[in-house]
Amino acid sequence: AILNTYTPDPVRKLQSMAVKESRLGIPLLFGYDVIHGYKTIFPIPLGLSCTWNLDAVERSARIAATEASADGVNWVYSPMVDIARDPRWGRIAEGAGEDPYLGSLIARAMVRGYQGDDLSRSNAVMACVKHFALYGAAEAGRDYNTVDMSRIKMYQYYLPPYRAAVEAGAGSVMSSFNEINGVPATGNHWLLTDLLRDQWHFQGFVVTDYEAINEMRAHGMGDFRKDAELALKAGVDMD
Repeated sequence: AILNTYTPDPVRKLQSMAVKESRLGIPLLFGYDVIHGYKTIFPIPLGLSCTWNLDAVERSARIAATEASADGVNWVYSPMVDIARDPRWGRIAEGAGEDPYLGSLIARAMVRGYQGDDLSRSNAVMACVKHFALYGAAEAGRDYNTVDMSRIKMYQYYLPPYRAAVEAGAGSVMSSFNEINGVPATGNHWLLTDLLRDQWHFQGFVVTDYEAINEMRAHGMGDFRKDAELALKAGVDMD
């Protein structure tokens, strides 16, 4: 994958190199942070959620997908479906707020808007559900911090929007920076394999958030090689 490269000329050049000049000829994914519109800018996700207008939310994602795909992007790092209940957390604006029911409805609408019913269509982009998981529940609202939570609270209040996005057919999921009960999400086998793949039957791929494997060291997991091994065995497909 290539991050933050778009517009037809550079995309075409890099894609041609990947397909025609590399040993395996595997096409590239071109990813970009399309959060609330691409060229046409819509209200922030928290603002969109306040409308409870799911048709409008889905249409905003469909318009963003049409514009982004025309500019060479085929993978968007959205929707962010983290439930947030601590007003001190700095990324509340990117999600749908505190309610798991509304969050689940919006997660489905955004995935449908981005991907449509056929990812091979020229105006479809692959969604990336983030940040898996519990990113909005970091202690004291401190970004990247640990999350200490019972399974009951986790399943009842925080996990439903992620599951809704997976059930809507999201092609990719992004692992989060935070710890979950002592283990970083990016190296958490229970989270990425037992829950995501075995319980929810997710068939897509897992990508880390930006440098999340490197940052596992800050949570005391080991050196970079050990952390990369832990992430791979936990269920990460792409760093």
